[in-house]
Amino acid sequence: MNNKVIISSIAEQELTKAFNWYETCASGLGSDFLLSVDASINSIARNPEHYQIIYKTIRCAFTKRFPYKILFITKQNKIIVIAIFHAKRNPINWKSRV
Repeated sequence: MNNKVIISSIAEQELTKAFNWYETCASGLGSDFLLSVDASINSIARNPEHYQIIYKTIRCAFTKRFPYKILFITKQNKIIVIAIFHAKRNPINWKSRV
């Protein structure tokens, strides 16, 4: 059963920033990044409990090919993406979003 996925405004901004950065590296690379994130989000929607809890109620999924984490919480039949976060960044930046 697919759950409704809601992407927070901060996560949306992070996604846009990463897309723009990858596009400056090589034309089309930003689109590849978006496809990778989309595939991960679809996987999360199908089976959110598959992903490990890393902090309080926050679960984490990794994208393929790109070093990004998708951090999300589940509430009822909703999945709320709170961060699309480079894996090397300091986690203190997203822990305040809980």
